[in-house]
Amino acid sequence: MKQIIDTDILLKYDKAGPRYTSYPPVPHFKSDFTAETYSATIAASKRTDPISLYFHLPFCRTLCYYCGCNTVITSRPDIKENYLNALHKEVQMVRSLIAPGRQVAQLHWGGGTPNYFTKEQLQRILGWIRDGFTFTDDAEISIELSPSEVHEGQLATLRELGFNRISFGVQDFDEKVQHAVNRVQPESAFRNIFAEARSLGFHSINVDLIYGLPYQSVQSYRHTIDTVLELSPDRMAVFSYAHVPWVKQHQSLLPADALPAAIEKLLIFKNVVESFTEAGYTYIGLDHFARPEDELARALESRTLYRNFQGYTTKKGIEIFAFGITSISQLERVYARNLRGLKEYRDTLERGELPIHDGYVLSDDDVLRRDVIITLMCNGHLDFKAFENQYSIDFRKYFGVALQRLHPFIEDGLLQLGEDSIEVPVLGRPIIRNMAMCFDAYLGTENKTQLYSRTI
Repeated sequence: MKQIIDTDILLKYDKAGPRYTSYPPVPHFKSDFTAETYSATIAASKRTDPISLYFHLPFCRTLCYYCGCNTVITSRPDIKENYLNALHKEVQMVRSLIAPGRQVAQLHWGGGTPNYFTKEQLQRILGWIRDGFTFTDDAEISIELSPSEVHEGQLATLRELGFNRISFGVQDFDEKVQHAVNRVQPESAFRNIFAEARSLGFHSINVDLIYGLPYQSVQSYRHTIDTVLELSPDRMAVFSYAHVPWVKQHQSLLPADALPAAIEKLLIFKNVVESFTEAGYTYIGLDHFARPEDELARALESRTLYRNFQGYTTKKGIEIFAFGITSISQLERVYARNLRGLKEYRDTLERGELPIHDGYVLSDDDVLRRDVIITLMCNGHLDFKAFENQYSIDFRKYFGVALQRLHPFIEDGLLQLGEDSIEVPVLGRPIIRNMAMCFDAYLGTENKTQLYSRTI
């Protein structure tokens, strides 16, 4: 069903705020969190349920000027080899701490450009992962791909290695935009790659897009929307570009005067949501869409959707063990982020220490608020009684301030507050981050909003 977007509402609520892939958000991680704390937490865990593994492979051949990720631009094979050796050490160290019976239900490779490796390197990485871990029969094994780095036979190699989900970083099919952001990948070539991926039987194909880039307009982006709909991927993510050259200096290479005005950017987003939903896709939330038969769409319908550092997922509460520079592990009550620099990452592992930069140990209040925020953001619904029974609280009393903050959304018809529940109608889904912010205890005590992207 086509979802109509109110541009005035988008303008009113478009401000900086967390994406809530974690709570508390990353800016609140503490520098006194140590590798010893992380190690002890893993070793002391009594959990026996499946886990998720994330690998950050940060290398790229060329720099995309819009990129906000932690990447390393290099053509030197030795740098990548040294990184893989260090990565292997980290896996061995962490694996020795995890209970032997815990199987892997999810494996994801992100970047950077994970497919910027040779066939032998791809085989080797997955080889020592499989040597250390046992996978569930239905494990999700996914990888992010840059279409410009997909060479002949690579997709077949990935399928043979067991990858069953892939995500293509397309961003925009407009050649002028591609040249401006230094990510040139012809549409005709991508169509061939996409067709090959379909023929190889990947279980799920995702396409990533970005809006807010130089030279984009509602009219120009129409072609990208139509092309993606013609290809009909299983999932789509349409991210808002955050122009922060004071944080990511290379973004100053973009022609700032060609960036779409705020209203134009919002109109592009409006067009995206309305076009994709009219075509039959389910609007999962924020910037994600899925076919109605996709498990994400089914989870949204059954109110079992969840959210973590890998985005929306059906694996509620699964612990994530992350490897590589700047990767973030997400355990039951602990977050741990790795070091950023290649050299210090390698040197720390050479000393036999885990490469932890910072992290966070959640309090009881953090756990409760995380549950509330994720439930609201994923399912657009809060049942007060369920939280009262689980956490032994009086919901209205505990969250009295938060409920007061929700009044503007109620007045605008974006949220319905009942006696024992909160319901977010379809109209309010695009600004659900703003609603979640009302339950964030940290935003009320510290001025961290300048570190976050805008909510639209």
